[in-house]
Order: sequence, then structure tokens, then C-alpha cells
Amino acid sequence: MTARIKGRFTGWHMTVILVAFFGIIMAVNFTMASMAIGTFGGTVVDNSYVASQNYNRWLDAAERQDRLGWTVHATMTQDRFVIINVSKNKALVTGVTAVADAIHPLGRASDIPLEFSAMPDGRLKSAVALPAGRWTIQVSLRQNAVIYKFVDQFQ
Repeated sequence: MTARIKGRFTGWHMTVILVAFFGIIMAVNFTMASMAIGTFGGTVVDNSYVASQNYNRWLDAAERQDRLGWTVHATMTQDRFVIINVSKNKALVTGVTAVADAIHPLGRASDIPLEFSAMPDGRLKSAVALPAGRWTIQVSLRQNAVIYKFVDQFQ
């Protein structure tokens, strides 16, 4: 025995179904778009065409950097100062200077420029401590004409 539905399916029923369906789709789309815009901190490169023109030069610089044989290790102290250790063949590399930018990955906090000074043991220590939170540091090390760049993240 089949159940019988009372009433008729009219154009108003179809209108309500279509409005509800597309209303849900639009609500999800607007929510996702606002979340994407609210969490994206900016562009990776400002002009992808110009970046593509420099790509081979960047590869050459990376290869020169690899040939240096440096091992670079960055850590954060409990009081949130950044410490950089530069070594080659397990021996400390001396005469290295460093500058860096600390960037909040979601772009919610302003970038913090970091300067480093040599500690008595030869490691480099940032002049200021980083605020609490997640930070990406982009570091440029220099020894005479040699430049070594790296990126690290801290929480």
C-alpha cells in the first residue's frame, strides 16, 4: 500500500525550493570568500612576469649559496630572541653579519626588522625579542661579498 501525499505540488513550492537552494549556495560562497580575503596576507610576488624573468638568476644564486657549504641553524630563546648559528664543516663561521624581517604569516601584525649582533661564542643574537605568536623570518647573512639567504618559522 502506498502512502498518498495530500495537497498538490504547485509553482510556489518549486519557488521556495529554488530560493532555498540558491540561497544556501550563495551563503556558502560569500562565507568562503570573506574567510579567504580575511586570512590572505598579501601576494607572493607583485608581478609574476617580472619574477619569471629573474627565475634563472635566483637559481644561480641558490646554487652559489649551496656551494658555500654553510650549515645555518636558527633557534628562539625562551625570552623570544632569535639566535643564528652559522657553521661550515662543524666549525663556526666568523665575520658574519645578519639582518632579517620577521613577518606575521597572516599579515595581522606589522613586519619587524631585526638586527643581529655577535655573541661572545660567535653566534648571532637579535637585538629585539619577537612578540608572542607565529613568525616567519627572512634572513640575509653576509660575510664580505658572500650573501646567504634563508627563511625560518617560529611559534
